[in-house]
Order: sequence, then structure tokens, then C-alpha cells
Amino acid sequence: MTERDHHLLVHQGAFAALGEEGEAVGGRGAVPQGLFVRDARHLSRWQLALDGAAPEVLVPASDEGSPRWVLAPRSGLGEPPAYTVFREQALSDGCLVDRLRVVRHTPAAAPLRIALTVDVDFADLFELRADHRTYVKAALRRTRDVLPEGVEFAYRRGGWQARTRVTADPAPEAVEETGTGARRLVWTLAPDGAGEAVLTVRAQALPGGAPEPGNPPGTVGDAVARRARTVEEYRAGVRLPASEPALAAAAGRGLTDLALLQVEAAGPDGEALLVPGAGVPWYAALFGRDAVLTSLFVLPYRAAPAAATLLALAAAQAPDDAAATDPAARPGRIVHEVRHGELAHFGQVPYGRYYGSVDATPLFLVLLGAYTERTGDEALARRLEPHARAAVGWMLDHGGLATDGYLLPRADEGGRAHHHWKDSPDALCHADGSRPAGVVASAGAQGYAYDALRRTARLARTVWADPPYAERCDRAATGLRDRFQRDFWLEPQGFPALGLDADGRPLDALASDAGHLLWSGLLDKEYGAVAGRRLLEPDFFSGWGVRTLAAGQPAYHPLGHHRGAVWPHDNALAALGLARYGLHDEARRVARAFAEAAALTGGTLPSVLAGYDRVDSPTPVPHPYASARESRVAATPLALLTAIGGG
Repeated sequence: MTERDHHLLVHQGAFAALGEEGEAVGGRGAVPQGLFVRDARHLSRWQLALDGAAPEVLVPASDEGSPRWVLAPRSGLGEPPAYTVFREQALSDGCLVDRLRVVRHTPAAAPLRIALTVDVDFADLFELRADHRTYVKAALRRTRDVLPEGVEFAYRRGGWQARTRVTADPAPEAVEETGTGARRLVWTLAPDGAGEAVLTVRAQALPGGAPEPGNPPGTVGDAVARRARTVEEYRAGVRLPASEPALAAAAGRGLTDLALLQVEAAGPDGEALLVPGAGVPWYAALFGRDAVLTSLFVLPYRAAPAAATLLALAAAQAPDDAAATDPAARPGRIVHEVRHGELAHFGQVPYGRYYGSVDATPLFLVLLGAYTERTGDEALARRLEPHARAAVGWMLDHGGLATDGYLLPRADEGGRAHHHWKDSPDALCHADGSRPAGVVASAGAQGYAYDALRRTARLARTVWADPPYAERCDRAATGLRDRFQRDFWLEPQGFPALGLDADGRPLDALASDAGHLLWSGLLDKEYGAVAGRRLLEPDFFSGWGVRTLAAGQPAYHPLGHHRGAVWPHDNALAALGLARYGLHDEARRVARAFAEAAALTGGTLPSVLAGYDRVDSPTPVPHPYASARESRVAATPLALLTAIGGG
């Protein structure tokens, strides 16, 4: 199943990916089907049969939040079906609700036999990726217990366990074995005198490591109402400008997605929080970089996500003793990724708490400074002062600013080839496409570090009453700026390098990271204006946005993930940076291009667009590996509104 032939239901850490008929048949690939909560598949098979056969779809699904179908039992040619089945589904609180309203058209028709085949494989998301990796699982136990109202599937392996409870109203007449581990729930419905009968089936995920949930939604209407309350509470008080209707419409849709993409996290004192989840299907979890950028984009409109993100990341900050078991978990470092699945629990994937990011730590400090400046809430800055100082300590010491002059990943930390947002193996390259050897100092990360030091210096002066510490941060920022402009600026091209290789040689590929440098304020005004205008030249600007790599270079490819594709969040940072340097016309061009792209793609921006020129492709082309929903993409229209003066 591709990302364009499914129905995706999302609600606060849970999502259901269903086929065109509302079915789930498991599988792997771009979007594996099923119900997922906390990195585990809690429903791998969900198949309806009417009178022993798959139903005929009379009307395909409509209404994304609560899809509806019109179905019928299969009948002979020219023979109208005796029944119509109106199907509706919804998801909330980790529970998928499926409602079947059966309408009888022939009074003498035999009762309709309905069967729902259900199975749960409890597969970890990392098992379902397209790379087909396998993981050894010893001493596991599966059970399938019949309940008065359905069946409960359970899985246990050592200290990790998970359950899925399937119940129905009315209760099934029988729960049959299928010989495959799946169970078949069976009903015989004879509609009453009004000619109608209603069957509601619920699949409730009970994930391992999570507290026992409260009451699941009893009906589709209940689930829809809960989803609507989540959105309403998130959007409360947010006012979008009428002067930019297309961008405001995209921002409104983005707010809805942001509300539903929230995931649960804990603060430093164990307090329950809701923070931006990175996205579905693969990233319904706390990611440091993504949560910070999303919160920054939303901050002018809603401050709560920023506060929650700061607390959650502070709680997951690497402690003093973590590096003994994880070489990347150096004291003060901000977590890149937090996972709750079986494989993370047993250390079979390194993502239970994974610290392999060079930029999450400075971005945490940027968010803390921006939040304090925007809201005037100094209490949070005081509470997180030890965490902020530890983060600065990591940047200066293990991060390399004080010893190597630049913020650097470390070769002994493993993980991705590169530790910033362009993390694919070929992302950091020369213009001819060749890859550098060794550790690369990426340009964007230096910008984040500079901004982090400047903002922390302001906090030290205004909130922590520590002028000497503020002076230390300012000196470090000034030294970084001076070194950067000396080492990174490509004089012949009039543009900053993408990075420096292990020998200090610049990578001469012309890349969108320059927009991040504008956002962080690292470039002098003259250099910034030159680089900003360059981003709007035709080789960079496709008409739909700024490409990650300028066209015409041997390294460029319009479908290159980080070598030519167009990323909305990348462009949001560029637009904010253009506005910072007074390039308001350029910022407006970027913003309006994305507003038009959103209008042509159903109101929701894909997470990545192909780099095709708008002249050749008058409709934006989603990248074939674009995610279905991402928080930082959902927040992009808000950032673009801010960039052009709307926030």
C-alpha cells in the first residue's frame, strides 16, 4: 500500500492505516496497515465478510476524520442486494471504532451473516520497514482469550507486554478459530421491523509500559466527539489573519493535524505532557529536533507546545552517567528520539533514548530563549537553568565548539551517517557529488549553536543574574561567527559552504542550509542579503519552494532526498531568515508558493516535494517517500505567516 491509497486516522500517539474498504491486512512497506500505538501494531488484520464474501463497495470512503463507506453483499447479475451496509470508522484514545448500520430492503430476505476476521501480530514498527530486517525474539508468549463481548489478544516477552481487546455490541454469536491464529467474530443480523440493525465493534490497544487507559469510546460518535474536542482545545484562542486567505487555510488545517499528532511524554517531575510527535506512520514519537522546530513555528500562536517540549526534553536530557552504556549520551546532550516499542525495550534498536543528533541540543536552547522572550515566563527559564547550562556545556566540550572550533558529531557515536536534519549518507557533498571523508561540520548546525549561545547569554543576564556566564556565552558566539565567515564563505560563489570536511576544506555544493543561517542570524548583514537573494534564483527556487540543492550542479537530482527535493520546514526557516534580513519580497514569494502548493494538494502539504520546476510541473509532485503527516510540516504555514508579518 502506498501513502496515497489508504485512509489514515490519527489521534494523539495512535494511528490506524486502513485500506480502501476500511480493512487492514498487515504487511510492510511505505504504510503498513493496522492500528499502531507506542511503536507496536495492535491490529494486523481487520477484514469484513457479508454472507461469506468480501463486500461490494458501492461508495468509497469519504470524510477523512471519520471515513464512511456504502457496502452491500455480493449478488448475481441483475439481482439487487437484499441489504445495504453503511460503514463508518473513527479513532480516539487508542481505540478504533467500526460501526455497521445494516438496512434490509427485502422483507422476506434471510438474515445477513456478518463475519469480522481479526488478528494482532504486535509487530514492532522497526520490523515493518522496507529493509526486511529480522530480530531474534526468544521466550515469547501469545494468547487469545474469548470474552463475553469478543476476544482479547495478548503478547508477552520477558518484561514487555501488550494487549488488544476487541469487543462488540451486540456481542458476537461465536468467536471462531481460523487455523492461522486469527479469530473470526460472527453475527447473524435480522433487522427489526424498521428494517435496520446496528453493529459496533471496538479494537482497543492496551500498550506495554503505558498506564491502563480510561473508558474507550463506546461509539463512532463518541470517538468523533473526542477527536473534535482535542482539535477545539488546541485551536482555542488562535486567530489567523484574513489578509492571506490561502495561507491561513493551510495553517488552519495544520493546526488540526498538530492537535492530533501530539504524543504523551513526561516532564522532569513525572508530570504528564502532550508534545508534538514527529509524524506518522514511522515517527509517532518524541523527536528532539522536530518537536523544537514545530514548537518554534507555533510559538507566536500557541505557547503551550513550547513549554511542554522544553520540559519533556529536559526530562530526557543525558545524565552524567549515561555515556557508560551509550557513547552518544554525553552529559547535557538533548535527546534525538524516544521510543517505547519492544525492540527498543530490549536494546535491539538503539532508540529507546537515542542521542545521535548534533542539532537538538542547540535548538533546545533556542526554544528556551524564544519562549521566554515571547511569553515573559521567566519561571520556566529559572526551572530549566541547570538543564540549559548542561546543554551549553555539551556544546562547548564534547560538542567541539571550545576544542575544535565548530559543533561536530563524533565518529564513535554510530547512528546515521550525518547527525543533522540532512542525515542521508549522500546529503553532505561537494558540487560534483563526491562525498567527504570523516566528520563534517555542517553549516546549519553552526547557525543553531550561534543562536543558542546568544539567547542563553540574554537569559543569563536577564533571568539568572549571572553576567560573567553571559559574557562567556557571548564570547563563544562571537568567535564562532568570526571563524564561520572566514572558513565557510565561498568567495567565488558568493555563498556559504554546505560544510567543512575533516581537514577543514569547504564543501562547495550550493545548498538550502544558507536559509538556516539567515534564520539563526550567523551571517553578517551584507553576506546574509547576498545569500538570501541567491536562494530565490531559478536554480534554487523551483516555483514551489527552495530546493535542498541548487539545480545545475552534478550532485543535483529533483528526487534526491537531500540533493534537490523541496522540504516545507526547510523553506519555513528560510522564509523566517529572509524576513530577518529585511528581504520581505523574497519571504513572501516563498510563503505564497507553499500556500498555492497546499491548495493544490488537498490543503495539506506533503512532507517533501520533488524539485521539478513549476514550469514543467504545474502541480506540485510529492516525493515518493514523503511521510503521510508530519508536525513540522503541519506547522510550516504558521511559520510562513509569521515570516510575512501575520503572526
